[in-house]
Amino acid sequence: MIRQYELVEKVRNYDPNVDEDGINRAYVFAMQMHGSQRRESGDPYFTHPLEVASLLADMRLDSGSIVTALLHDTVEDTDATLADIDRLFGGDIARLVDGVTKLTKLEIQSDRTKQAENFRKLVVAMSEDIRVLLVKLADRLHNMRTLEYVKSPESRRRSAVETMDIYAPLAERIGMQSWRDELVDLAFGEINPDARNSIIKRLEFLRSNGRALSDRVMVALGESLAAHGVVADISGREKAAHSIWTKMQRKAAPFEALTDIMAFRVIVDSVEHCYQALGAIHADYSVLPGRFKDYISTPKPNGYRSIHTGVIGPEQVRIEVQIRTREMHEIAEYGLAAHWRYKQSSEILDGKQYAWIRNLLDILDHAGGPEEFLEHTKLEMFQDQVFCFTPAGDLIGLPNGATVVDFAYAVHSEVGDHCVGAKVNGRMAPVRTKLANGDQVEILTSRNKTPSPEWERFVVTGRARARIRRMIRLEQRDQYVSLGREIARQAVAETGQKFSEKALQPALRHFDVDKLEDLYASLGEGLHTEGELKAFLAPATAGVAAEVDRGDAAALDVRARRRTMPREATRAAALPLTGLIPGMAVHYARCCHPLPGDPIVGIVTTGKGVTIHVSDCATLESFGHTPERWLDVDWDLASDERHVGRVRVILENMPGALGAMSNAIGRQRGNITNLRFTNRASDFFEMQLDIEVDSLEHLMNVIATLRAESVITSVDREGYGS
Repeated sequence: MIRQYELVEKVRNYDPNVDEDGINRAYVFAMQMHGSQRRESGDPYFTHPLEVASLLADMRLDSGSIVTALLHDTVEDTDATLADIDRLFGGDIARLVDGVTKLTKLEIQSDRTKQAENFRKLVVAMSEDIRVLLVKLADRLHNMRTLEYVKSPESRRRSAVETMDIYAPLAERIGMQSWRDELVDLAFGEINPDARNSIIKRLEFLRSNGRALSDRVMVALGESLAAHGVVADISGREKAAHSIWTKMQRKAAPFEALTDIMAFRVIVDSVEHCYQALGAIHADYSVLPGRFKDYISTPKPNGYRSIHTGVIGPEQVRIEVQIRTREMHEIAEYGLAAHWRYKQSSEILDGKQYAWIRNLLDILDHAGGPEEFLEHTKLEMFQDQVFCFTPAGDLIGLPNGATVVDFAYAVHSEVGDHCVGAKVNGRMAPVRTKLANGDQVEILTSRNKTPSPEWERFVVTGRARARIRRMIRLEQRDQYVSLGREIARQAVAETGQKFSEKALQPALRHFDVDKLEDLYASLGEGLHTEGELKAFLAPATAGVAAEVDRGDAAALDVRARRRTMPREATRAAALPLTGLIPGMAVHYARCCHPLPGDPIVGIVTTGKGVTIHVSDCATLESFGHTPERWLDVDWDLASDERHVGRVRVILENMPGALGAMSNAIGRQRGNITNLRFTNRASDFFEMQLDIEVDSLEHLMNVIATLRAESVITSVDREGYGS
C-alpha cells in the first residue's frame, strides 16, 4: 500500500503546484471515516481509495482528482455527508464526489434499473466535469483487480458484465487503451475463464517459439525504413486475449487461422515521417487487401490517430503495422489523461466539449427512462465505425451498419425527424440505405414528414433510436387524445346530453386522471371504453343496456344495424377516422383489409387504440362477448390516404403473364406492395397480391381490369366477408 508521503511525492514529481495540504487532509479524513472497515480480501477498506488515487497519479492527473479519489467512497460507505465534504474541501470537490457516488439509497425495483440509474447520473456528472469519469474508471479498475476476493459468484459475474458493457467502452471512448485492455481482460477472465486461459496458453507457446521470428521481423522492418531514410523506434505486441477470442467468433476461424496475432508499432517524430514510413513499407512488402486504415487524416471519435496497414512482411509472415508519432502513441495509450501532460485547464475538464458525451446527453433527453437510456447508450458506444461526409465536407463518424436515418440524426435531431431520403454519392437512396466509409450524404427533408415506427427496426445508433421512440410516443399520445376526444363526444351524444368539457370534469376523479387530455388518451388507447364512460354519465341508461344479451347476437346486431341504416345516418352517428395515423391510434385489420367505401366497425384494443374491420369480417365473431369494445366508425372520405387491398389471382403459367398482370395494375394507378405465390402448377399460378389503392371503388376498377386480361383466369378480393 502506498504511503501518504509517497502519494504526495508522486504527484509533486509531475505537478510542482500540487495541493499538498488538500491531499494530506483528504488522506486523514478518509482514513478516519473508513476506520476499521474491511474489504472482502481482508485488507483495510482504506487501501481501496488509496490505490484509486495512486492509479490517477500514475496518469498524472491534477490534485483535485487525487483528493476526489481519496474521498470517493466516504459518502456512500461511511457517515460522512456531502455537506461535510463541501465544508472541509470546497464545492468543487463535493461536486466531483457526488458525481462518483452510487445511488445506493434509492429504492429501485431491480438491479438493472439501479445500474441504469447509476449510469444516467454518471453521464450527467461527467458532462459537467470529465474528471468524474476518470475517477470512476480508476475505481472500477481497482475493484476488478481485486474481484477474485468477492465470495458471491453472481456478484463477480454481474460486475464483470457491467465492466464489459459499460466501463470498458467508456475507457475506449476517452482513448485510455491501457485501462480499457486491462478492464476487458479482467472481465473476460471472469465471464469466460476457460476461453481466456486457452488463448493465453496458445500465446505463451507462440511467445516461446516465435520470439526469434518477432525479433527478426523488427530488424527487417528497421532496415527497410532506414534504407528509405526513415528513423523510427519499432516494437511488437500481442493482441489481447479477448480481442483474439472476439475475432475467432466473428470469423468462425480457429486460432491458427488468424494472421494478426502480432502487431508491430513504428514510432516516428512527425506526421510527415508517418507517411514516409508507410511508403517505405508498402514499397518493400505486398499489401493485404482491405487492411489499410488512415486514422491520422480521419481520427477516431476518442482522438486516436495512427496509420494501420496489413502486409506480407519479412519471411512471408502476415503482420499488422501501426505507424504513429510519439505524441499520438501517448494519446493512444493514455487518451484523455495524456492532456494533463501538456496542459491543465478548464478546457479539458468540461465534458460537453466531447462529441460523444453530447450524444449521450441527447439520448438522455429523449429516452423514456433509465433502462432505455442504458440500452441506447450501449448501441452508441459498442460498435466499429464508418466515416461519412456531409456536402460541406464535415466528417461524421457512425457505427458500422448505420443508415441514412442514423446519419440524419447525427447531423441534427430536426433533420432526422423530417428526413424523407438522401443522395448518397450523388444518387438517390432510401432512408434505410446502409452507409459505407467515405460516402458523401446529402439528407433530403420535408416539413410534413415525421419519424416512422418502421425506422426503429433498422437504425443502429442509440441517438436515433431514442429520438424516434420519443417522437413516436408524442405522436401516439396526440393520436390517442384525438381519437379519445371523438369517442367521448360520441358517448355524450348517445346519452342524450350536449357535449362540453365542463360536463366531463366529474369523470376525471372516477377514471383516476388529472386532466381531460389524460381521459381522452385513456379512451383512445383502449384503457377505458366508450361504454364505461356512458355508464358513468348515464347510469340509468347503462343499467337497462346491461340487461341486453352480451353474446354473439349483440355483436351481430351492431353489424346488422350498420348494413340497414341509411348511409347519411350512419355517417352522422359514426366516429370519423380523421387525421389518425395508421399503425398508431388506428390499426387496419389484416384479416379483411378494409377500404374506404366498406362498411366498417372499430374494436377498441387495450393499449393499442382501435382496430378497423369490415363489418362482415368473420373475425368479429370472436368479439361478440365484449360489445362494450365495439365502436361505430366511418371513413373520412376527404382524406387522400392510400390503403392496401388484398386479392387472389389465378393466371396462366406462360411467358409475359406476370408482366401483363403488373401492367394492368399500373394502368389503374395501383401499386403492388407484396406478392406471394400460394400454389404453383405446370399450367397455372395462384398468388396473393397486396395492392395499394385509394378506395374500394379504386380496387374494384383494378379487379375489373385484371379480369379483362386473357392470361388471368380469376380475380377475387380476399378477406371481405370471409
